[in-house]
This record gives sequence, structure tokens and C-alpha cells, in this order.
Amino acid sequence: MEQKPLLEPKLKSVNIPVSEYSFQNLYLFRGNHDYHVFDFEGFTFIQGTTYDSKTHIMPACDLRDVPVETLKKLQERCDFFFPVFEEWAEFFRQHGVELTYQDGDTDYIYTSVKMSTYAGRKLHKKRNLLKQFTERYSATAFMITKDNIKDAFYILDEWQNQADLPKEQTDYKACHEALTLYKELGICGGIYYADKQPAGFILGEELTDNTYVMHFAKGITKYKGIYQFLYNDFASILPKRYEFINFEQDLGSTALRVAKTSYVPDVLVKKYRMRFIP
Repeated sequence: MEQKPLLEPKLKSVNIPVSEYSFQNLYLFRGNHDYHVFDFEGFTFIQGTTYDSKTHIMPACDLRDVPVETLKKLQERCDFFFPVFEEWAEFFRQHGVELTYQDGDTDYIYTSVKMSTYAGRKLHKKRNLLKQFTERYSATAFMITKDNIKDAFYILDEWQNQADLPKEQTDYKACHEALTLYKELGICGGIYYADKQPAGFILGEELTDNTYVMHFAKGITKYKGIYQFLYNDFASILPKRYEFINFEQDLGSTALRVAKTSYVPDVLVKKYRMRFIP
């Protein structure tokens, strides 16, 4: 946490819609990815481990700003540089690199307009579930504050119970910490009630000038249509400057991939893994 004043402005200044370029994301999943920060030849880097157990390095700046010779020296410390944004990948092709990517690394991005309307034939099932929810329940929404945070923890615990997986195999711990430290981390979100009962919440933050990243969305599924309602309502109340919502990656999980694909993403942000060819 003491590195937040150093890292957060550096990461935000990069201004790309890649979910790893968020201090909050790095902090909350530091245990999962064994992140640590180091300086090398005047630049700040983060080293970590991918979900498939590969060592990677990312700079806390635009990768193109780092001299190629510096990167080649660092390559000795890692399997590859990651995440490499599409425009960066194009820049480095001239320098003799190997570029690969994993589908599980890809960020899913949707327009706020799409999520706030569910317009079109492909999203008619989402509209139907939203309609079922709003007809069945009286819904209310509030900003998450110290006065209702206990209800958010209740939702998280109920979500974990219905997940039918141990906490070590879900993002329960990271989400719990996000709720505990929401003020310190600068995370904002909304909590939703169905017939005055806690039903779901969303936590996220600004990622770029026009993109909001959704770190966590948790709902109690006995309220049919809760997720369709959460996404729809939250997109409706987001400030208009956020044209896009980043739902982050699926980490190779088939269930997450099916769920995120079902909302028909507008942009799939590939994040390349890059190595210089000897």
C-alpha cells in the first residue's frame, strides 16, 4: 500500500484499456500473481506470475518508452513481457520479437450504451431476465458506504456459498479486501437491494479517460435476473464520460468465458506476451 502514491499515477498516465494497468488490480491480486515492484535503469517495473505459472515483467509506463537494450537485459529475468498492448506489439515487430497471446488473458469490453439498454436481437434473453427481475422485485440502489458495507460482506459470503468452490479457487479473498479497503484503494461501487434485502454489488474504478473497469460483480442468484439488473442499472448511472466498461479477462475459465461472451463484447483487448528473438 505504501507504493500506491508512486505506482498509481504512473499506471494511470499510460491511459490504455488494459485491466492490469490499475494499482487496485495489482494490489488486490498481488498474492495470486506474486507481484513485486523494482527499479531498473531509471524505470519502474512490476514482476509477477501469470495464471499459467509463467514469469512476466510489465513496466509502469508505456513499454515503447523503455529502451530496447534495457528490455533485452530484463528478458533474462522473465519468460516474457506482459501485458503488451496491440499498438505496442506493432511497434516492437521491427525489433525482432516473438508475440503470442492466450485467449484467457483477453479483456472483454462493452459500450455503456449496450449494457444500459441490452438492445438488439442477440441480447433479448438479457432483456427478458431484466424484465423478470424488475417485475418480481422492488429494487433500490445506493453507493457503498460504511453504513451499508456490512450488507456487501453478507452478499459476498452468500455468493461464496453458492459458488460451491473453496475460497482459494474464487476471488473471495481479493473481493473481501477490496470491500475492507475501498476508501484507501479509491474503489467505488454500488450496492443493490431486492425488496429491501441485500442482493448484489459492483466494485470498480476509472481505468482510462473513457473506460470504467469492473473489478467485482457479486449477486445472490436466488434473485433471478440479478446480474442482468446489476450490469444494466450500473451502466445507466455511470457518468457519461465512461463510454466503455471493461469486464476484465476470463483467466481461461470456461464458465466465465461463456458468461462474458453472452453479453456480446464490443472490443476484445488482446494482451500479448513478448520476447526478443536471440
